[in-house]
Amino acid sequence: MNLLRKINLPIILIFSVSSLFFLKCSVSKTGFLSPLGAVKSPADNQLDTAKIALGKEFFFDKRLSLNESVSCAVCHKPGLAFTDGLKVSEGILGRKSARNSPTLLNAAFLPKVMFDGEIPTLEMQSIVPIQEHVEMGMEMKALIVRLKSVPEYQAAAKRVFNRDMDVWVLTRALAAYQRSLISDNSPFDKFFYGNSKMAMSASAKRGWNIFSEKLYCTKCHPAPYFTTFKVENNGLYEIYPDNGRFRINNDSTEMGKFKVPTLRNIEITDPYMHDGSYESLSDIIDHYAAGGKNHKNKSAIIQPFTLTKKEKNDLIEFLYSLTDMSFMERL
Repeated sequence: MNLLRKINLPIILIFSVSSLFFLKCSVSKTGFLSPLGAVKSPADNQLDTAKIALGKEFFFDKRLSLNESVSCAVCHKPGLAFTDGLKVSEGILGRKSARNSPTLLNAAFLPKVMFDGEIPTLEMQSIVPIQEHVEMGMEMKALIVRLKSVPEYQAAAKRVFNRDMDVWVLTRALAAYQRSLISDNSPFDKFFYGNSKMAMSASAKRGWNIFSEKLYCTKCHPAPYFTTFKVENNGLYEIYPDNGRFRINNDSTEMGKFKVPTLRNIEITDPYMHDGSYESLSDIIDHYAAGGKNHKNKSAIIQPFTLTKKEKNDLIEFLYSLTDMSFMERL
């Protein structure tokens, strides 16, 4: 359990939408140019404060699930960088999914969504967990009838989208809220992009050099997003219980391939891997140091390496420097 987990962080936070909306700009809170760039929205769902506010209401509303026991925030808790701290996410009636809950921070920049790297927009992604039987388990037509009966939602749909409460309203609002969740103010950002030499410890700076110069980490996790957004087989298993992207195209060359996750906020998004099979960053480093498991689709990038205990500690300190919870100040 990481130290930040011991801090009494609220599970559900009500964000001040007016303060979040600055994120459409490309300047970070501290004044340096955000390395992530400006948030870009689809032509049919441009960001505005009203959409974000409505999306936030949907995000925390358990009425979106079949038995009204699960909201989006159950699997994506703000205090855990919008993950849930579980090996795999749990839905209605205690049903377990096959995969770990990924962070939603910086989801605005994802070219494809979900571990399979297949869904092209956040608008389309919103439909999946709502209808998935091990997550929210709600039939969409029935859900819209339920939400339309809520006077506040019907009024908001008319006010914000000039239409009755429907799937368009639900998915566009949820996507808008997710695009407002930005993390770009970590100690690394302040050091590397903000030219604040004291923002990172000496150990973390050494770890950055190991990460970017000695090892091959940046081939899959380059700054500023710390992901290539691609799908890769990282040699997690010799035989994969979950075949990853293979289930999309039935292409044997895609067996065991999953979207490369961002390393931003990795200190507080454990457990790790698509199935939550590793508990600590030390375990992760050991996996890659060993060269991963022998699988025919394993990326050629992954090769064994050796680190001293001090180097390993420095590398972990660097990874901790990617933690940014400053968005929690905007309440």
